[in-house]
Amino acid sequence: MDRTHVPHDHRMPRAAQRAMRPTTRRMTHRIATGMAANIATRSLAAALLCAAAVLPGCAVVDQSPAPAFSKSDTWVLLPMANNTETPQAGQRAGSIAQSLMTSYGYANLARYPASADDESLFDPAKPDQQQAALAWARPQNARSALTGAVNEWRYKVGVDGEPAVGLSFAVVDVQSGKQVWSAAGSRTGWSRDAVSGVAQKLERELLAPLTR
Repeated sequence: MDRTHVPHDHRMPRAAQRAMRPTTRRMTHRIATGMAANIATRSLAAALLCAAAVLPGCAVVDQSPAPAFSKSDTWVLLPMANNTETPQAGQRAGSIAQSLMTSYGYANLARYPASADDESLFDPAKPDQQQAALAWARPQNARSALTGAVNEWRYKVGVDGEPAVGLSFAVVDVQSGKQVWSAAGSRTGWSRDAVSGVAQKLERELLAPLTR
């Protein structure tokens, strides 16, 4: 018996290769189509997120960790600096903050008395204002003081004229003058909203850590 070894050809027959080509093309097309759809979906999601960031009714808030504040302590509300061109924006923001703090349970809250100069149309930040206010607060046996600044308080220029507000708050230790907590944020509203209503929503968000 002839046992001569005949090498086996492992190569696929050409007919089988031709039969598989359409299947391979379809698989490649499906993979490419799936990848394109996935990329398009991600791009659309990113675009929607970017659009949402500039839509009216959005807020951006940054806050530092808040220590445990006691609502039974004596607190003082110091003047809020007005860094805008809107008359008395600092006083308006301070009035909202006073109402919110009282609703949060801070019953022993005293507000820095306004002088005739503070009632002027524009109340810009004064270098010695906070130090004078702290000097007034110390004899009140106050432990903490709430202060802040108004950085934006206006209706945007345009057809819609959406309200826009930017605020910052800080809690200061009255005796040392050291800042122990801070928050800052901005918020826009719809064209039908009042700027004071947008400011109240933003202040509620910024001062939320003081409710605990």
